[in-house]
This record gives sequence, structure tokens and C-alpha cells, in this order.
Amino acid sequence: MTVGAFLGIVALMFVLELPDKTFLATVIMATKARPLMVVIGGSLALTIQMGLAVGAGSLLTFFPVHWKDLIVGVLFLGGAAYLLFVPESAEEEKGRREAEIEKAATRWKEITTAFIVLFIGEFGDLTQIQAANFEAKLHQPLEVFVASSLALIAVTFLGAYSGRALQRRIPLHRIRIGGGLIFAGLGLWTIVSLVVAIS
Repeated sequence: MTVGAFLGIVALMFVLELPDKTFLATVIMATKARPLMVVIGGSLALTIQMGLAVGAGSLLTFFPVHWKDLIVGVLFLGGAAYLLFVPESAEEEKGRREAEIEKAATRWKEITTAFIVLFIGEFGDLTQIQAANFEAKLHQPLEVFVASSLALIAVTFLGAYSGRALQRRIPLHRIRIGGGLIFAGLGLWTIVSLVVAIS
């Protein structure tokens, strides 16, 4: 994998995670607990989830190539639809509900709570699906895992330390629209490439 492709995955996963409920949950948890403990617990949870996602993406490589491309294309389009059509208010409410259980406590309890909240919140989430997509397309599990994990750790750090300030400067619905358009383009490109290859 080239450095450009690696950084492209980092950037895309970063943009996808910003308007997500796990980012919002991180922002809220960091107001109730020590931000560093939220970063540690959340980063560990999201890194494990990226490992699971890359493992799932590796399983997709066992499908016949046309079926695999169809599945990846549909998942890209599904991710685009989610970003473009699920209201931002719904994501904010989910993030708020998930973060409610966090409160100031011992460091270990704060880490554990952040881990549990974000681990559960990330299951079947858009970034997890897209990490699986990248692995299915690129067949480079280590690189996809590291790039995706770095992006999510960066978002966790940003959310814990400056999430509220970021939300005031960049409306999250604009980030959602940008991410949705990128994924719509990737999905259409994958489907069109598949149709051209078959015909």
C-alpha cells in the first residue's frame, strides 16, 4: 500500500467518525470524567473493533470476485445513504444516551466505562463496515487496521479534548454530507466497475 493510500484511509475514516454517535458520546463523557481516561478506554475499544472489522473484511475475500465487489459496492452505498439521510439529531440523541452512564470515578472505572460505551456503540457502525470494505478491496489487513485505528484514536482524542469547540466551528451535518457524497462516489464507482468487468 502506498503512503497516499494509507493516508487516504486515515482521512476518510476520520471524516466518517466525526459525525458519528461514538464521537458525540466521547465529547459528553469527557465532560463527566477525566478526558485522558476517556481517550484510553475509547481508543482501546475502537482499536479492537477495527481488528474485528478487518477480520470480517478478510472473510469477504473468500467470495467470488464479482460477488465480493457487489457486496462492497452495496455497503458503500448503504454508508452513503446512512450519512445523507439519517438526521444529525438522531445521532446526537444516541450519543447522549450512550454517554449518560459515565461519571467521575476512579481512573480504572472511567477507562472501563469509556471502553464499554464505545465498544458497544461501534458494533455494526459505519466505520466498522467501511474498514471491512477497505480490507475486502485492498487485501492488506495490517495496513487497513493501522490506518483505521489511527483515524478513530485521533477522533477520540479530538472529542475528549476539544469536541465542543469543534462542534461550534464545523457543523457536523456538513461533515456527514461530505462523507456521504464520498461514499456514494465510491459505491457507484465499484458498481460501475463491476458492470464493465462482467460485460
